[in-house]
Amino acid sequence: MPAKSPPLTSVPRPPAGADAARRRIVAGARQYFFAHGFRGVTMDDLAGELGMSKKTLYAHFPSKMALLAVVMADKMNAVEADLEKVMAASEGDFPARLQGLLACMRGHTEEISAPYVRDVRREAPELFAHVQERRHALIQRFFGKLLQDGRRAGKIRRDIPVTMMIEMLLGAVDTVVIPAKMGELGTTPKVAFHQIITIFLEGVLVPEGGEKR
Repeated sequence: MPAKSPPLTSVPRPPAGADAARRRIVAGARQYFFAHGFRGVTMDDLAGELGMSKKTLYAHFPSKMALLAVVMADKMNAVEADLEKVMAASEGDFPARLQGLLACMRGHTEEISAPYVRDVRREAPELFAHVQERRHALIQRFFGKLLQDGRRAGKIRRDIPVTMMIEMLLGAVDTVVIPAKMGELGTTPKVAFHQIITIFLEGVLVPEGGEKR
């Protein structure tokens, strides 16, 4: 049975003056977890990678599961911050926003390996579900805004409600970007997400020459 994972907001705060060490641990664990998975990585492994004692790790995080919760929150916060930068930097420019959002999502999914997704889904199902919920919220917020802007610019079809477009995108991501389906298809999170977005956009963009009535 998977260990019960802590909520992303319940991890104890570090002692005063420990922020730099804590950030270093989170950054190192994020890189290591995402590359090698979670199940087979021990706190000894992480201590060795970071060049610190296991005692130091436990001084900041009471367990590997608590560290995972912070790593996942850190990842989602980074995704949200980068998406906000893209939207702010290309105000009113639909093509630039589209390319920026796609580049941002490709970059973030490239970091994640299939073993990591598989392990977190098995070992920390509550955290996995929380990340799915937050991913849904980010897709609805940023891609919803993109589609609305694109519609005003005459680039997005008007015969399908934006809410339906978003539900279709979410459904495709939830169905395909899971370990079993990616294994069946022989793909990776980065490739799967990119292919979903490509197919999705081919369906919602107005074709060359304007929208057919």
